[in-house]
Amino acid sequence: QTQLVESGGGLVQAGGRLRLSCVASRPILGAATMSWHRQAPGRQRELVASISRLGATNYVNEVKGRFTISRDHAKNTVYLQMNNLKDEDTGTYYCKAQIQNSYTWGQGTQVTVSS
Repeated sequence: QTQLVESGGGLVQAGGRLRLSCVASRPILGAATMSWHRQAPGRQRELVASISRLGATNYVNEVKGRFTISRDHAKNTVYLQMNNLKDEDTGTYYCKAQIQNSYTWGQGTQVTVSS
């Protein structure tokens, strides 16, 4: 079973930036769709960005132009660069790896944006 470990969250002022990292315990990036999701208090978990095994990226409209998902195969790591952070970006950010019908979640990392 692949394990995912997120890091990089923290407290940042509005307009600031953070880079989240998600390290996989096995070299799965070439086979998996990797994605970042977030969950704000009282709200459902939502997709933020994804990168397919072929490298195609996808973003929700709210983060387009501000967030960038990328990956480093050598480090088994997926990143989420978040720029120009807004209050509404606050939440717990989760990394997900999906290969066909099998998926794994990380434990999450907290991002808090203060205005």
